[in-house]
Amino acid sequence: MRILNSKNILIVIVTTMLFNACAQPVKKDIGLQLWSVRDDMKKDVSGTIEQIGQMGYTFVETAGYNNGQFYGMEPTDFKQLLNDNGLAFISSHTGQPLPDSSSWERTMNWWDTCIEAHVKAGVRYIVQPSMDKHGYGSLEDLKRYCDYFNVVGEKCNAKGIRFGYHNHDKEFLAEDGQIRYDFMLQNTDPEKVMFQLDLYWIMKGGKNALKYFEKYPKRFELWHVKDEKELGESGLMNFEPIFKASEKAGMQYIIVEVERYNYTPLESVKKSLDFLTAASYVK
Repeated sequence: MRILNSKNILIVIVTTMLFNACAQPVKKDIGLQLWSVRDDMKKDVSGTIEQIGQMGYTFVETAGYNNGQFYGMEPTDFKQLLNDNGLAFISSHTGQPLPDSSSWERTMNWWDTCIEAHVKAGVRYIVQPSMDKHGYGSLEDLKRYCDYFNVVGEKCNAKGIRFGYHNHDKEFLAEDGQIRYDFMLQNTDPEKVMFQLDLYWIMKGGKNALKYFEKYPKRFELWHVKDEKELGESGLMNFEPIFKASEKAGMQYIIVEVERYNYTPLESVKKSLDFLTAASYVK
């Protein structure tokens, strides 16, 4: 009979710990845009958040801010719900259309209230998810949008929050010989406005994300990682070279968004998380 001394016991314990650590999949810092599960959020906010936390997501980006609340909850209460389920509250989609002189003050007041609610919730990023028709009209109107975004970005900076804009595919159309997205990048202050690059929509817009990283380095702090449906199932998206250029892009957080589904929304976002967790190029 072999008697283990203290040294041997220590070796066994350390070896077991290392084995267990290697056997467990590495949890990656991956967020979910809650628009992906919007119907579930309407039915059961707490239950849906619990399931997202159990899947292995580490944070969320909301699409449910309204009148000082998130999904009908006070900012601190919603933050606590997330924290109780192992989730951080990193980013939020919200915003207002381009104001004119008659609505400017009202819009700025709306932003003040909005930003304060996000400060209470501990949010790091506020992202305007789209523009109204003025963003897709003349370059003069688009310049007004850029100036507006710079003002909002300055307000957010003053409260320790980063402001940004999320693209779809129409931003990659040309107006008077200029690509709208390039015009926005050139006419917004990098200190005040960052960009959340939607990897699917830039592809649908006929442009190459890698070329934008080269031309506008460090401007793309958030990414929406998206496919036709669940991640990796369409064969359209080649994520690996994009992720390998993440430092050039300035990427800080990756966020899954699923808008169309082969399965239920909750199954789809779980499959998308599994895809990124298994991908060696996602750190």
